[in-house]
Amino acid sequence: MEKKSFKAESQRLMDLMINSIYTHKEIFLREIISNASDALDKLHFISLTDENAEKLPELYIQIFPDKENRTLTVSDNGIGMTDTELEENLGTIAKSGSLQFKQELSENEKTDIIGQFGVGFYSAFMVADEVTVISRKYNSDKAYVWKSQGADGYTIEETQKDTCGTEIIMHLREDSEDEDYCQYLETYKLQSLVKKYSDYISYPIKMEVETSVNTAKDDEEPKYETVKEVKTLNSMVPIWRRNKNEVTQEEYNAYYKEKFMDMTDPLVTVNVSTDGMISYKALLFIPSVVPYGYYTKEAEKGLQLYSNGVMIMDKCEQLVPDYFRFVKGIVDSQDLSLNISRELLQHDRQLKIIAKNIEKKIKSELTKLLKNSPEKYETFWKAFGLQIKYGIASSYGMNKDALQDLLVFKSSKVDGYTTLADYVSRMPESQKYIYYACGDTDEKIKALPQTELCKEKGYEFLYFTDEIDEFVAKSLITYDNKTIISIASDMAELQSDEEKQKTEQQSEENKDILDFIKETLGGNVTKAVISKNLKTHPVYLSSDGAVSIEMEKYFAQMPGDEPKPKADKVLELNAQHQAFQTLKEAYVNDKPKAEKLAKILYSQALLIAGLPLENPVEYCDLVCELF
Repeated sequence: MEKKSFKAESQRLMDLMINSIYTHKEIFLREIISNASDALDKLHFISLTDENAEKLPELYIQIFPDKENRTLTVSDNGIGMTDTELEENLGTIAKSGSLQFKQELSENEKTDIIGQFGVGFYSAFMVADEVTVISRKYNSDKAYVWKSQGADGYTIEETQKDTCGTEIIMHLREDSEDEDYCQYLETYKLQSLVKKYSDYISYPIKMEVETSVNTAKDDEEPKYETVKEVKTLNSMVPIWRRNKNEVTQEEYNAYYKEKFMDMTDPLVTVNVSTDGMISYKALLFIPSVVPYGYYTKEAEKGLQLYSNGVMIMDKCEQLVPDYFRFVKGIVDSQDLSLNISRELLQHDRQLKIIAKNIEKKIKSELTKLLKNSPEKYETFWKAFGLQIKYGIASSYGMNKDALQDLLVFKSSKVDGYTTLADYVSRMPESQKYIYYACGDTDEKIKALPQTELCKEKGYEFLYFTDEIDEFVAKSLITYDNKTIISIASDMAELQSDEEKQKTEQQSEENKDILDFIKETLGGNVTKAVISKNLKTHPVYLSSDGAVSIEMEKYFAQMPGDEPKPKADKVLELNAQHQAFQTLKEAYVNDKPKAEKLAKILYSQALLIAGLPLENPVEYCDLVCELF
């Protein structure tokens, strides 16, 4: 029997096929099953278009693991191949019979065959040291066997086979320290791989498996025996390809929990079906709780990508932007440009269009949820609101147009959450800005001294309780032409002209003591000023410059020993408060006491701002000296 060389001759090319194209060896089973599915598709197509075609039996794929002989066989009862086709399709690396079959169809004849590169078959050599192919062509009485041990070549000879179709017999390589090839003879592993990669192949994938059966009679104790039965391993019809009117929410929930290993039902289910220049179906889920490890560096984003029911990628990052990375789901399209290994995707126009459409759909669903189901949106926001905020802040506002209307905050005027749009709609004509105040909790913000004047004016202010909030505000800058500004800012313009004039007069009258306080506190503050905001409280800290008090706290928590950015602190004092009057008297009559009072007021301002005292013992001693 003459041994023939591959037409794509070199050893190097075969090595490339086996070792470089595919990322994971387990992919081989997906490729072999996909080829078998294509063979069944071809026969099914012929049966529909050929008036003389015989009635077909059930079309299926079967897997036979044989531990004793160390072989794994995948068979189909599809169209089969002649000796010439075996030589053309298997003797020429990168020769695709499926691609040729598709090219021969007229424009009116369509089929969902996805094979087009002709390299999938050779993935078998990643796990096998010898591959045997036995095939008999439909409507032929002759069968042939193709055999190869790799790049050295192959043989073809006539053989016997009772029915049309193809068997691929892979003799697995010997195990090594690095590779466990015998795992591909375990039924549990094969079931897992079929479920992972080929669950939605449209033909049954069958395998004999062991199951435990209760053989006891009704009145007897349970008695279990292990029996073997042929089981269909794949679901065949994906839930996203079914008419959504025929699928209940309970079925969607069950699919989500099983597929994405979540104990809770999804908050939102989105079913997308698009036909046109680019056709695809998508089934998307927004979880109701944060997945474990979601906010860690190890967390991966991306949707599962299928092409005609064959999984191409487990997590396709390009399909969702980072700010919607919480979305889980599946995209299935036959219009994608796949690369040679069917594992990765070329960055092409089709993918970008699908990704853009999905992004719009997610935003539309969240907007609808916010408008129609505020309670459900609140659940979403508590779980993933930070992700929306990070989406704005991390891009320095580049994504603000897409995300700003999804933002919600607690505020001083309403129960629950409010959007920026609703806030602006409630603004009186006299209010120029969108105000906010920062603190660890809503209750702490309500008690902040710097909120007094804003409350007196009747202006609403937002509660910024997340560390990222001020970064979001600085990224947005404005909303609906209204500047977003802290109530503690010099630019807040909360005072009337008369109040401004009074504050300026008090600042001038107390210039010496304010300079004294700044000098006493050294580099801890950049200046001491008469406050524009305080009404009943004696003191608080504000900041001057780009870094606020809240930003300083955020940067302080970041890892690393390098110096962290700090706010230029401003000590704001209430000129009408008894504490300031006592300080003034001490400044005139007892400078050492005045220094102690200045330090006490500064320490109290630190505590109100939620900043640590550098020397708590000194503060306690200073307070005790007042008694």
